[in-house]
Parts: sequence; C-alpha cells; structure tokens
Amino acid sequence: MEPRFVPRPEPGDHTVHDSEWAGEARVAAGCAGLLLTLSLGVDAADDGLPLKSAVLWIALSVALFVILLPARVAAAPGRVTVQSLWSRRSVRTDRLAAVRWPDGIEQRVVLTDTGGGRAQIELRVLLANPALWLLLEADARTSYENGTFREGVPDLDRLTRRVNRETTHSVFTISGLH
Repeated sequence: MEPRFVPRPEPGDHTVHDSEWAGEARVAAGCAGLLLTLSLGVDAADDGLPLKSAVLWIALSVALFVILLPARVAAAPGRVTVQSLWSRRSVRTDRLAAVRWPDGIEQRVVLTDTGGGRAQIELRVLLANPALWLLLEADARTSYENGTFREGVPDLDRLTRRVNRETTHSVFTISGLH
C-alpha cells in the first residue's frame, strides 16, 4: 500500500478529517460518469439518442452519484461534524449523552449530545482514521467522567475493542507479522 499525502494542519488547528473521503468521492463520480458514458454511448449507437433517453440517463447517473457519495466527517477536540449533500450535523463530543452502535448489518455509530445534537458516523470511517477515533474516544471518556454520558457505555467499550482489534491487525499485516 502506497503512502498518501495527508496535509498537515495549520498551527493551532486540531481538526482531523476523514482521509478516505476524497478517494471515495472520486469513485462515486467515476461510477456515475461511467454509467452516463456507457448508457449514452449504447443508446446513441443503437438508433440515435432521443432527448428523453438522454435526460433519463443523466438523471440516473446523478442519482447514482448522490447515493454513492459518502458523508464527510471532521473532528476537533469537543466536536464531531458530519456533512452530507443535504445536511450538516454537529455533536459536542465533550458533552456526549449517548453512543449507540447497534448489532447487526448497519455499521453506523450514532452520537447524541446533551443539547440534542445527533450525528451518525459509519464504522469504516472510524476504522480508517485512528486520529479521528482517538479524539472521539477521549471526548467520550471526558463526558463519562463529567457525568453527561449515561447511555451506551457498553457500545462504546465494544466499539473500542473493535477499533483496537482492527488497528492491531493492520499493524501486523503491514509489518509482515500476520
């Protein structure tokens, strides 16, 4: 695996961004562009390209892009922000009230703060960004010590074990010990 360039934060800026987001956004755009190119090309080669078909293929390609584009996650001490195409949600992680990580297929962590802020983060984002996870975990522990974090401590512990296991596995794999 080739190392990627990760920009250094400005002095005093302690914000951590999802390092995988740009690549995933490019993949979403590439898939949508490929669908558009192939569908327009096949339609045009068949018997011309009626306007109605072109509009339909463009709409389907835009819909595919919107579906595939992941939310962008950024964390700073005391705050996590999740931004999608349609919304931006922030949670005060230094005032967490609940962390939920349901069992089953859905791999999203739901964070709720004392002010009612709520955000969902996909597990893969936390697994791919150790610095982001460490900020979130440290703030969750602070919230627990301050008495605001009352719901979801077992979920946070389970999540911590999962992230630590995946990180350890990655370290061993990269170093050739696994």
